[in-house]
Amino acid sequence: MTAPLPDAALDQLFRTARSHNGWNTDPLPEGTLKELYELARLGPTAANTNPARYVFVTSPEGKEKLASVSSGNNQAKIKAAPATVIIGQDLDFAEHLVTLFPHFPGMKAIFADEAVAETTAFRNSSLQGAYLIIAARALGLDCGPMSGFDNAKVDALFFAGTKIKSNFICSIGHGNGENLFPRLPRLSFEEACQVV
Repeated sequence: MTAPLPDAALDQLFRTARSHNGWNTDPLPEGTLKELYELARLGPTAANTNPARYVFVTSPEGKEKLASVSSGNNQAKIKAAPATVIIGQDLDFAEHLVTLFPHFPGMKAIFADEAVAETTAFRNSSLQGAYLIIAARALGLDCGPMSGFDNAKVDALFFAGTKIKSNFICSIGHGNGENLFPRLPRLSFEEACQVV
């Protein structure tokens, strides 16, 4: 991987990409959601833990449920978007390490400590959610990530009986440009970075 992406691709992924609030209502085919996951799952995680679990909420009933436990401004976004994905973190992710990290059979034991497992699940599911956003943009889709919801209620509605906990949610589809905020400032290299 020695050739940088062309400017048009970098624009699509970063420079002109925006967090969308308004949506075209055309549904996303399940094949598109599968293609999206197939790309996102390839991003690196610590010891290949892959703790993220995804619920693609696309039905009117599912949207109503998710909207009912979300903040007022997010409710309309969830109902309008073709899909809103709940990015969860599976605290039992280590059960899969025999398959996911086969060259080190003892890796599962490292995550027996609940605090280590929880920190690992949160950090790496956050990464995987970010990979999902970049993958969606790469496929020509827009995203609207959100954190304005009641995690405990989302967990009760969508992850009951499991050790999966919600991390954040993200609407996905084709944005219609409504309620699109101007690009907000970012910190400069000098403000945010050090080279030591």
